[in-house]
Amino acid sequence: MDKGPSIFPRSPAMWLSAVLFLAGIVFLGFVPGQSDFGWILAGYIPAFVAYALMLRQSDRAPLPFLLGLAVLARLILFFSFPNLSDDVYRFIWDGRLLIQGYNPFDHLPAYYMEAGQEVPGLTAALFRELNSPEYFTIYPPVAQATFALACWLFPTSIIGSALVMKLFLLACELGTLWLLPRLLRTFGLPAGRALIYALNPLVVVEIMGNLHYEGAMIFFLLLGIYWLQKDRIYAAAVAIALSIAAKLLPLLFLPFLIRRLGWPKSFRFFAVLGGTLLLLFAPLLSGVFLENFGNSLDLYFRKFEFNASVYYVLRWLGYLQKGYNQIAQIGPMLALGTFIGITAMAFRNRSSDWRSFPPLALFAISLYLFFTTTVHPWYVAMPVALCLFTNWRFPVVWSGLILLTYINYSYPEYRENLWIVALEYSLVFAFLIWEFLKRRAPSTTGKEPKS
Repeated sequence: MDKGPSIFPRSPAMWLSAVLFLAGIVFLGFVPGQSDFGWILAGYIPAFVAYALMLRQSDRAPLPFLLGLAVLARLILFFSFPNLSDDVYRFIWDGRLLIQGYNPFDHLPAYYMEAGQEVPGLTAALFRELNSPEYFTIYPPVAQATFALACWLFPTSIIGSALVMKLFLLACELGTLWLLPRLLRTFGLPAGRALIYALNPLVVVEIMGNLHYEGAMIFFLLLGIYWLQKDRIYAAAVAIALSIAAKLLPLLFLPFLIRRLGWPKSFRFFAVLGGTLLLLFAPLLSGVFLENFGNSLDLYFRKFEFNASVYYVLRWLGYLQKGYNQIAQIGPMLALGTFIGITAMAFRNRSSDWRSFPPLALFAISLYLFFTTTVHPWYVAMPVALCLFTNWRFPVVWSGLILLTYINYSYPEYRENLWIVALEYSLVFAFLIWEFLKRRAPSTTGKEPKS
């Protein structure tokens, strides 16, 4: 009796790759700490090799099996503590302020360590875990709402609060895995491309393992794009507003929507988006909100440095010319360059076809990351999500290399290994140039690659 097609692969190589992938993900989620660079590589290299093999052999396994593997990896990491990142402590700090009725944007953390300013739950031990106590918080309202909910449910438990936040991100990631095949089909692309994001070890570990809100930003952005494809303008505006209120980066993509929506729909779309953002930010607005939030953003471009590319070259030239670090001038200059570049892209691209939106968004976020002064590993999750709607794959290469930056935390005193940064960007830019030249070369088949 014919039982129909199996959801399980028959290829031993696919099974071996799946086991190797899961083993690497589990190892990364539960074993190494942030400073254990050797152990991080011991988990990440096998996971990424298995990822690459599964993408190459994806036709040997049913899509439901591989998506199920992606879900399983996320479910397992739901139970891990974010050992590779200490951002969770600032999340909990902000959440504990909110449940006590304080606005986390009003004061620096040190203010609450002073005599007479004590807040329940804001202990000296928690303060010592903060990675940037001298800066105002920078997390927008969707993130802040989950911080507050987590701390309301578990007011004294860091692990309990972290699990609540992870539950939110798990829901977002499951939503993304549900959306991707459907959204790909609306673009006339193979649903199997969803695996590029679904099985990417960087995405799995940094979002579900290390509790980064790129997962929420990506889900709401993709949901908004999906609803735009269905001509549900108002629902799409709300979804994209939620994406911006999770992380601000989707603001970069808004100029590309105007031509595709047309002016009448654009007015309605941006009115709803603006109104939704105002409602989301309203609970956090105070007399000092704009000043302190603006100061945090200003410091991000003028003081923070990590794993940059173009900025590090300009910083080196600045040292040669002036003898000191000119980040206060270079950072804002590069931010302005990003704005000009994205504006030029929006004006030059005259297509109203939605299929041209993902490449524009991909190169907008890539331009931002190439020009900014700080590029943490989880920042690459968005380019990975966008690239599967295009034939560009340099973000996948980048996701395999950027984990090398964890070497910076392995030294007795933190320092940045610029040789690793040079290796990372040399390979990323080399692959990007190769892809560009390959696209310009005359095709011998006239066919686009499938994945």
